[in-house]
Amino acid sequence: MSFSPTVRPTVAALTSSRIRDIANAAMGKNDVAAFWFGESDEPTPDFIREAAQTALTEGQTFYTHNLGLPELREAIADYESRLHGVSLSSSRIAVTGSGVSALMIAGQLVLSPGDKAVVVTPIWPNIAEGPRLIGAEVIRHPLTIRNGRWTLDIDRLIETLTPDIAFLILNAPNNPTGFTMTSEDQKAILEHCRKHGIWLLSDEVYERLIFDGTDAAPSMIRHAEPEDRLILVNSFSKAWRMTGWRLGWLTLPEAMMPDVPKVIEYNTSCAPAFVQKGALAALTDRRGEDAVNALKASLGTARATLLEGLAATGRIEVPDADGAMYAFFRIDGHPNDMAVAKALVTDYGLGLAPGSAFGPEGDGWLRWCYAAKPERIAEGVERLNRFLAAN
Repeated sequence: MSFSPTVRPTVAALTSSRIRDIANAAMGKNDVAAFWFGESDEPTPDFIREAAQTALTEGQTFYTHNLGLPELREAIADYESRLHGVSLSSSRIAVTGSGVSALMIAGQLVLSPGDKAVVVTPIWPNIAEGPRLIGAEVIRHPLTIRNGRWTLDIDRLIETLTPDIAFLILNAPNNPTGFTMTSEDQKAILEHCRKHGIWLLSDEVYERLIFDGTDAAPSMIRHAEPEDRLILVNSFSKAWRMTGWRLGWLTLPEAMMPDVPKVIEYNTSCAPAFVQKGALAALTDRRGEDAVNALKASLGTARATLLEGLAATGRIEVPDADGAMYAFFRIDGHPNDMAVAKALVTDYGLGLAPGSAFGPEGDGWLRWCYAAKPERIAEGVERLNRFLAAN
């Protein structure tokens, strides 16, 4: 008898990245205006890189505590406490090797095979596929468009959150739509989850990228009791332009903390010391807030340029949203997002993410990351206009 060397069925059934499919179609092309990945076109600020370089020069290349450097955990707790007006202890913070790792570790901590997890969609595929990899059943709960805005029907969501649901995953500000939540809606959802013992994972990676005039989007932590079944995920990737550094963090109930190091150990053991020192500078150096505010200002300018350009076509629907770094839109008469994305990159050198990469709710949509210089945005809009003129 012979056995084929195949992965288990759960892994084989995972969805591959349709964004990568489009990026691969551009291989070998020299002139591509790429807006498919969720990252800034500017490198990490100098002072953060210098802090990491100093740590490397000093030989800080050894293992650290599973939960992260004590001084970084303290800085994260202080940062979140100031930002959201709460009192958060560093004993509830776990540093992880990326926000993606934080998402996976959160699921591994509380989900078992066969559990039911509700995910508000459309969503970055890593968020929805993680529970499936663990063996949980994922129930997708789509946002709707109401009065020209992305909206979450709270009453309908609460009806979905029956006592047999183990896990709810929310991402706000949302990738790909930019949808944000009100503090009142967060409170209602948290109270319902508390009543039924449902774990709530709040992915708040884009909390600083908000365009309503506030410093940060509302956080679930504002309404939480210390021992609520609430896990917060965050990352240094977006607000401090540190995507390639792969560093995130979890905020967890105190009662979980004795077991968290074990799960981190069996995933990555720990985050690199020199990377953590760069993150420490991001939070403690006064230039850290300057960098975040400068990014928000540049995103605001690029966002206005893009939305104006899309509106001027007269053929594009872009529901309103207040957060993240994306325009999620659809073109009248072009329901096949993969075909459009491939034509754009192959024939016009414009690289956008297909909406179906974010689940079936994104069929027919496209995502444009506007974390780029306004002149690059304008060039991309010009290429889009050429596609529209021919199609």
